[in-house]
Amino acid sequence: MSNTEREKLFTEFPPVSTEQWEAAITTDLKGADYERKLVWRTPEGFNVRPYYRAENLEGIEFLGSQAGEFPYVRGTRNSNDWRIHQTLTVDSAAKANADALKILNAGVDSIGFHITSEGFAAEDLETLLKDIYLPAVEITFSGKKMGKVAGMVLDKVEALGLKKEDVHINFCIDPIVKNLSTKGHFCCSDATGEHCFSKIVELIRRTADYKGIRVVNVTGCTFSNAGSTIVEELAFTLSAAHDYLVKLTEAGLTIDEAARKIRFTFAVTSVYFMEIAKFRAARMLWANIVKAYIPECECSCKMFAHAVTSTWNQTVYDPYVNMLRGTTEAMSASLAGVHSLEVTPFDYAFEAPNDFSKRIARNVELLLKHESHFDRVVDPAGGSYYIENLTRNIAEQAWKLFLEIEEKGGYVAAFEQGFIVERVKASAAAKDKNIATRRQVLLGANQYPNFTEVAGEAITEETVARKTSEGNVLVPYRGAMAFEQMRLHVDRSGKTPKAFMLTCGNLAMARARAQFSCNFFACAGIRVQDNTFFKSVEEGVAAALEAKADIVVVCSSDDDYAELAPRVKELLGGKAILVVAGAPACTPELEAQGITNFINVKSNVLETLKFYLKELGI
Repeated sequence: MSNTEREKLFTEFPPVSTEQWEAAITTDLKGADYERKLVWRTPEGFNVRPYYRAENLEGIEFLGSQAGEFPYVRGTRNSNDWRIHQTLTVDSAAKANADALKILNAGVDSIGFHITSEGFAAEDLETLLKDIYLPAVEITFSGKKMGKVAGMVLDKVEALGLKKEDVHINFCIDPIVKNLSTKGHFCCSDATGEHCFSKIVELIRRTADYKGIRVVNVTGCTFSNAGSTIVEELAFTLSAAHDYLVKLTEAGLTIDEAARKIRFTFAVTSVYFMEIAKFRAARMLWANIVKAYIPECECSCKMFAHAVTSTWNQTVYDPYVNMLRGTTEAMSASLAGVHSLEVTPFDYAFEAPNDFSKRIARNVELLLKHESHFDRVVDPAGGSYYIENLTRNIAEQAWKLFLEIEEKGGYVAAFEQGFIVERVKASAAAKDKNIATRRQVLLGANQYPNFTEVAGEAITEETVARKTSEGNVLVPYRGAMAFEQMRLHVDRSGKTPKAFMLTCGNLAMARARAQFSCNFFACAGIRVQDNTFFKSVEEGVAAALEAKADIVVVCSSDDDYAELAPRVKELLGGKAILVVAGAPACTPELEAQGITNFINVKSNVLETLKFYLKELGI
């Protein structure tokens, strides 16, 4: 299309001003409050508008840079070919090696080996790496005795005489987050962690000529999987990483030597656009932190970011929904431009992932690369009015929190004061309340459950029981656990409580409220019996008694309840728990007649269901 034709095209669509948009919106709202209806107040502490325009980009200082240019908002390189990562647990070196060779031939190019034995020896390493061509794959080691394992791996790399630029290895050594923050102590008996940090310094000096070897892994996903907000995950992760910079430079390393050896691991949740913006903000903030130390090479300011899909929002009931969560999360991370990505298998929360679940996890990334071509475009979100504003807002809030931590003496000092754990616990409690009241939906758990599902043997009390923290530590959990534990108690109780939908009166309202009520009670594993419509209360009650229902939910319109509900109560004669679906204006009158059970969209679903289960003796 020529410029002339383009100009003619645009004359057909005259520009619309913001004032005109706002006027149209005000008219459509018909008097409703604009802020309450259309503006989203995020848990991260800022508002999100219903739409953004070019004028909203004014004042965003980081606009204009390209991928590979400081401050790296748009990426640290001029491509988006991330590595497909998968972690293998090393109980047996031979089995892990066989599994590694298998997945390398299935599209993986980044392998994680999680060492579970403290007795892992050089001969085990030989077996583990047998037939793996190191220049072709990135390898990440985590687990027990990482200092010892790192030494053995480096011995092998040096013995092989590989070109230094062909070696891509990460060691997950993280005494600050992985150990102190989750266990309450550093990775050694030394209370200050000096031995741990001296070992890190030793490894950094030994690998100084290996640009592809990272020694420190800042495990930022720890915060997200304990219930933090996106801003908290970002701020705490950057703060912990900054503590590493301080300790390593104080030990005599240059800023370039220290920064180039740090790897970041972030979680990716299902808040799609926010997660894209988080990674863009993370790169920019880290670049500015490192830049403040005046590195010799600007490339030292680049963030090396690995992403893993969230475990916090996985569910053990209706677990195949986890495939959908993992897919959208993987899309966020890949579009945001991470170095590598791991999709958590859908059954991770309740069993050791099997070949099928691991294959599906890999295939998510393979589909995004080879069929959706997400690796062909760098920072496709760049220039989006919405995402650029999200990036700025997340960066501003995270930087504000980062500075607050610095005022407390840095991450370790703030953690020891209890600040970090208190913030995460508060955020987790807010999320728990939102899940209990369905302001936040976890499909299959607190909304739209599989009505007929019964927990399999793999789902145990330990799987769904939330661990409580002893002292000042972060404890990972899953948001669905409270609902799952309640439902598992029903599944294992030996009872099959039934909720019967008594639909009468106004047909449209009866059907809508019956569907709402079915979803409501099924979240606890209560068997629901829906019914199209009863011509009379007498017919409905008779059917409910014949079905031996434990709970009878009368479903009709608010105007009908004043007459229908008392009649249902009279006919039931106390043979079942009577529940009214809705919040009718006649509630006080009904309560005066002994009708006290109501469910509606404002109910705390979790606590309400627990009450009914207690009434049923479960």
